[in-house]
Amino acid sequence: MNKTSLKKTSNRSQRSIYQRLEDVIGCKWSVSVLMAVRAGVTRPGNLERHIRGISTKVLSERLRKLSQYNLLSRTAHPEVPPRTEYTLTEAGRELVDIIERIHALDDKLRDDE
Repeated sequence: MNKTSLKKTSNRSQRSIYQRLEDVIGCKWSVSVLMAVRAGVTRPGNLERHIRGISTKVLSERLRKLSQYNLLSRTAHPEVPPRTEYTLTEAGRELVDIIERIHALDDKLRDDE
């Protein structure tokens, strides 16, 4: 593999990572889910009640995507009835910290107006 093809592979990989990040940040539901999990709401039913306006279908899709992107960790407890809980991964905690800093900046900019 020469340098050119290695560079192209690296650029594609980085673009893919950035596109996944855009998918998370660009979706209001993803941010809402991450913030709710950060606040301690960890079960799907509780998340659905906590996040006003989210449908079961959208919540399930967002939980699946956020888990695939390694921002949430899913734990299924083998009980009757089954219980599933979500927690933030290290990457998820870092992203939520960044989102909170953006919210703080937004508040500061509004106060300065």
